Amino acid sequence: MQDHLGNPVSAMASGALAGVDDFVSGFLAYEKQAVNVLGAADMHPDATLANIYAGMIWMFLEAPEAPAQAAKYVGAARATAASANERERALLGLLEAWAANDMPLAEAIGLDIVRRWPNDLATMKLAQYMAFNRGDAARMLMLAQTVEAANRDNAHWHGMAAFGHEQCHDLAAAEKAAWRALELKHKEPWAQHALAHVMITEGRNQEGIAFMDSVTPTWTNLNSFMYTHNWWHKALFNISLGNFAAVFDAYDAHVWGQEKGYSQDQVGAVSLLARMECAGLDVGERWQDVADWMRPRANDTTQPFLTLQYLYGLARAERAEADCLMAAIVDKAGDASGHERVAWSDVALPAARGLLALARGDHPAAVLNLRAALPRMREIGGSHAQRDLFEQLYLDALLKAGNDPAARDMMEMRRTFDPDGVPLNRMLAETCDRLGLTEEAAAARARTAPG
Repeated sequence: MQDHLGNPVSAMASGALAGVDDFVSGFLAYEKQAVNVLGAADMHPDATLANIYAGMIWMFLEAPEAPAQAAKYVGAARATAASANERERALLGLLEAWAANDMPLAEAIGLDIVRRWPNDLATMKLAQYMAFNRGDAARMLMLAQTVEAANRDNAHWHGMAAFGHEQCHDLAAAEKAAWRALELKHKEPWAQHALAHVMITEGRNQEGIAFMDSVTPTWTNLNSFMYTHNWWHKALFNISLGNFAAVFDAYDAHVWGQEKGYSQDQVGAVSLLARMECAGLDVGERWQDVADWMRPRANDTTQPFLTLQYLYGLARAERAEADCLMAAIVDKAGDASGHERVAWSDVALPAARGLLALARGDHPAAVLNLRAALPRMREIGGSHAQRDLFEQLYLDALLKAGNDPAARDMMEMRRTFDPDGVPLNRMLAETCDRLGLTEEAAAARARTAPG
């Protein structure tokens, strides 16, 4: 037997195999049918691979309770592993390492699997996800190149290669790969997403919003992460262009409200609200609804990139859970070892102190701590576009601390990739006014004019 990509699978009932194929196709395309494997595993506890993929679904919850939720399926897969094939036993080992938070072992197993079974694009995507969470863009690209020969006609592979190139700053290669993916499959949301990254990095905001508008009709049956995240990218283009009504519409109708309990939906909302405020927009009471849903995150230190955004959102909403989460971060930074130690103690901890200070109005402390963390934010994961949130919040702290010379320098640097950004040039004009740079202020203000 084989899955729909041609990978060998051990004997199982047709219903179990259908669940396996739904997971693989849904995972690669960010479509909702991926979760069908949960029902298939429940109906067929003897289907090793269905149970492995069901356990992975739970691990993607990105929450402290995920390993416990996955345990049922890990146990079922172990019980039948003797009759599983070699690839499936390797996947079980990967899942066990992931659930035990032994990420170096999980990543090593993932690389071995894709080298031996290059058609296993689901495992390649999972391995990219793990590398992404460590900020290892080179590994993301290496994984894609490892299986290139077997997948040159697969749109999903080109989309994953495009994002690997983009994260490695090779924007021309990223754009080429993304367009190739879309030639093969117009509805390839990860390739669409990679193109959005390229265009915003190169300041192609008008082109970017036109492209994203053109592919929005294809965003059907997507899981909440992919749907909200591509709308989040549309909102970033509109912020830069000064289309603020469209930004509010994106947030209210698309970015927030799909799966409010899910980690990625929550940080997408936090990130967009924070950027809106940095652009000078009044977001009203929107922080309160997000914070209501993040209250269970008060001790969540599953991933530093996520935790920092939970912290900022809770603090902006003035929730007591922010203090609980700050204490949990301090404990995690002190207790972390191995692959987690540096990310938590050297990067996340000062960043957390800076974000909490900013949210509570202690702007000098925010500047001090964010300045220490920013050069190493890559180590906590996230994409360039996502981590730019912390750069914007640092700029906000500089302005509120009254450090206009440093803020002006930073804004001019930001103009290298957002030359005509409306909020950026408005802030730059106001800052240059205070510094007595009248010509520079006039030039910045002219760049905010419509058209």
